[in-house]
Amino acid sequence: MCDIHLDIKAKILSSDIDEVTLAELKESYQGTDQEDLWRELVRDELAGHLVDKLNIIGIQIEEDKRIVAADISISVCQLMDELDRISQHLQDFDVAIVALKNAGITRGIYSNYACSQMGDLDFLVRRRDFWKAHHLLTNDLKYTFEFRSSLEPKDIEEAFFSGGTEYYRDIKGRRIWVELQWRPIAGRWIQPHLEPDGDELMDRSLPIEGTAARILCPEDNLLQVCLHTAKHSYCRAPGFRLHSDVDRIVRFTDVDWNIFNAAVEGLHVKTAVYYSLLIPKVLLKTPIPDEVVNRIEPPKWKRKLIEWLLRKAGLTDQTKRKFTITGYIFFNLLLYDRLSDALRGILPSSDQMKERYQFTSSLLLPYYHFVRLGSLIFKRAKL
Repeated sequence: MCDIHLDIKAKILSSDIDEVTLAELKESYQGTDQEDLWRELVRDELAGHLVDKLNIIGIQIEEDKRIVAADISISVCQLMDELDRISQHLQDFDVAIVALKNAGITRGIYSNYACSQMGDLDFLVRRRDFWKAHHLLTNDLKYTFEFRSSLEPKDIEEAFFSGGTEYYRDIKGRRIWVELQWRPIAGRWIQPHLEPDGDELMDRSLPIEGTAARILCPEDNLLQVCLHTAKHSYCRAPGFRLHSDVDRIVRFTDVDWNIFNAAVEGLHVKTAVYYSLLIPKVLLKTPIPDEVVNRIEPPKWKRKLIEWLLRKAGLTDQTKRKFTITGYIFFNLLLYDRLSDALRGILPSSDQMKERYQFTSSLLLPYYHFVRLGSLIFKRAKL
């Protein structure tokens, strides 16, 4: 991790306001090239975090930087208003929704809008409610079904079997994006049996004061954001700021670590979760107990390979290409705990393939496996 400003970025991303940490940040900030750092922070979507921390430690902030932070706050406020509007309308029709990731954390745990830059709203619904929610969004709330990425399926049925859909609506000159999911992770390399059951997460979810939206219970919330961070390879866009999700859940909620560890081990996702915990623990000083991390530590050979790839990629600069195609595939295979899961990630079961691609004849399995492998290799998010 050779980023010259990494220590400063970690201190401003953390929600820690310990006096010693703030004093170290003040000294580091005053001793660095501040304009160069600012450009990096804008690029990595951390500008609001810096302004917030400079306010706390009493350093004068230039007007242009205050304007950037204010614009972030206004944007997030608009998203939170829309979260409330959507969740209330869906509740009126007996559809419960959980606000996932940064949206849920911002609305229910850590409502510092300048430090909560986000590009969309992510909602989890029960699988049985998915189609009803889809029609409410498109018919009543006037959202348009469309994926931002040209790599995603355009057909609503195919999108449903992938685990989720995206929608947009233009409000007051800004395009608002909403992602509706019945699978809580739905990554290309994360098979359904390796992620929590969405309906069970909904059953354990908790109300958020002042809104109809709900939030995952602390253990489920932490596991979901850990797997989501792993889905983004810990460093691909939106990059480094993802690690604040773990930091805020750990610092501001009461996580039962025994329940959390049991869930991680039960799903066989120890390797993926390990780095989602280790990175904020080391860099953001997130107070995660040593025994929690040690309990899920991968074998030494695997740690060496994963950490070598992460050092090559770099944790910051989300605009940088992080992996080659083969490197990306290799990295994802390393995150599986068991060889059987890695193989299943490449070649899912026949039942999964038939449900995913909507065919019945087993004679078509080789063809659709070929289609899926082509999608894994060539249709991918930015590397």
